[in-house]
Amino acid sequence: MLSLFSAVAVLVATAVPAAGRESVSPRSPGGEAPVVRTDHGLVRGVAHGSYNTYDGIPYAAPPTGSRRWRPPAPVAPWRGVRDATAQPQRCVQMPAPGAATVVGSEDCLYLNVTTPTPTPRPAAPQGGRKRPVLVWLHGGAFLGGSANDFSAEHLAVRGDAVVVTVNYRLGVFGYFAHPALGSAEPFGLADQQAALRWVRANAERFGGDPQSVTLFGESAGALGICAHLTSPAAAGLFQRAVLQSGSCFMSFPRGALGPATPAYEPFAPQYEVEAKGAEAARQLGCTGRDSAEVLVCLRGTSTDRLATPGLMQSFNRPAYGNALLPMAPREALKAGRFHRVPLIQGTTHDEMRLFVGLSLAAFPLRTEEDYRARLADAFGSAAPAVEAQYPAADHPTPALAWAAVLTDRSLTCTTLAAGRAMAAHAPDLPVYGYEFSDPAPPTPAGLPAEPGFPYGAAHGFELPYLFSSVPTERPLTEAQRALSGRMADYWTNFARTGSPSGPGVPAWPVLRPASSRSGPVQSLAPGPGAIHPVDADSAHHCRFWDSLPR
Repeated sequence: MLSLFSAVAVLVATAVPAAGRESVSPRSPGGEAPVVRTDHGLVRGVAHGSYNTYDGIPYAAPPTGSRRWRPPAPVAPWRGVRDATAQPQRCVQMPAPGAATVVGSEDCLYLNVTTPTPTPRPAAPQGGRKRPVLVWLHGGAFLGGSANDFSAEHLAVRGDAVVVTVNYRLGVFGYFAHPALGSAEPFGLADQQAALRWVRANAERFGGDPQSVTLFGESAGALGICAHLTSPAAAGLFQRAVLQSGSCFMSFPRGALGPATPAYEPFAPQYEVEAKGAEAARQLGCTGRDSAEVLVCLRGTSTDRLATPGLMQSFNRPAYGNALLPMAPREALKAGRFHRVPLIQGTTHDEMRLFVGLSLAAFPLRTEEDYRARLADAFGSAAPAVEAQYPAADHPTPALAWAAVLTDRSLTCTTLAAGRAMAAHAPDLPVYGYEFSDPAPPTPAGLPAEPGFPYGAAHGFELPYLFSSVPTERPLTEAQRALSGRMADYWTNFARTGSPSGPGVPAWPVLRPASSRSGPVQSLAPGPGAIHPVDADSAHHCRFWDSLPR
């Protein structure tokens, strides 16, 4: 059976086309092909009229051959003008169910840059304005996804911002550890930090401000940001952060996807990942006399032998207890060991309907008895108390009741708790909360329909409102397009000033005092008056969940 997030990762990796923009060539109808000098050489992008794109720019050397399972290395400079008009290969990820070949390449450490036009000249006179930079980390359970899945012209043009989307190593290629590697850092997280260093060195060349970098991401991308918030190695690499549907406190109880499925914590201790790596090496026949021999064998193993569902799913939890991530992010937050940068943290109103909906075919949940069995599996002796808070009769179906339990326990309340933990150490830190609450957003393409189970505002359903390339079963309505514009305004206002509020959008209150339970979050929904502050803490029973052990 697929691990907790694997079904979603496969959906993301296979439902989204590899090229999210129109077919491009070195010179498009938008105008003269733009050329930018990066710190390693010239790149030629594509002019699309109101924006330019530069795709497939390397930010680190290919982690192939002897460089597999090593920290990202510098790129070799190139002569002439490098073509940046074609999107790069995605990083290796599991094949879709029924497919015979793996997807992607180990040579994948590339990023894509989108800029509005005209691009300000770096040598502009004093007073020349630099744009804020947003760096996107895709989701996909650290198993799937790609920078290519998210075309950024909506944010770039409407928000007058530079947007960078990043590939990073996934699965066994990104999160493997072994005693022979020493206390190896999580390579996928190290890739993300290498991309941020590239942004710091090159943002100004694309018209951006290297001192105004906002890191934003969803799901696993948000968990990556949580790691960087608590990583000493990330100091100074970003000035603001937006965490969408993922926080340092996020976790899942036993049985979240089906009976007896294990509980999930997004980060794992170094010793645990190393033990799994030693066992994987034995299964692969890499049992040499010394560490060097074992590593030669492992690095000589073919990509196809490593990119199996079993190995990929065994290594999708970044390890802590190393130089990049010394502590579990949850514990680092509690101890006050995090970078003091303004934050937006948020969730969708019906987060776990996605995961529950994907599991219903294998694990039907039709009756109150089915519901009680799930509660008992997940919460043991606390199950009657949970049922008292969430009676099946208060929900249209038992499956929707179960999804509400998981949404509140695993995502909404943990996100609010993370904000309070930070406020305990940094009471003046600006923290903003949101809840994406469109009751009928378009469903992502490829998602199975479940009769009597509306997905609502489920996990990831806000993404088409920020990125036009995320495929859905129908276009946004006029009211939803208006919400999309306001969300782009909020995100880019925050990137520019540290506050999402600004001209033309409803004011967004700061969660202060965030250490109390009274701070409102901004409800984001289409229609007149639908954007307003709400008390998510009360609506999602967070006092109750905070009273239970996790």
